[in-house]
Amino acid sequence: MKCPIGKTAVPLERGKMTLVFKGVPADVCHNCGEACVSAELSRLLFDRAETASLSGVQLDVREFLPTPA
Repeated sequence: MKCPIGKTAVPLERGKMTLVFKGVPADVCHNCGEACVSAELSRLLFDRAETASLSGVQLDVREFLPTPA
């Protein structure tokens, strides 16, 4: 089921870094409310988190912006 809002926040933690992506397109379970993103989108989020981690980010909240086509 598609999220009625169409977007959700995805928190990622690694070591001492906490990174939150807001506005991520997701499917949300109508029974438990768990948000699920595709494998491709997960890889994109993890790649962006890795870049943030390498730049020294410890705490950050970012609006999710899709990659330009």
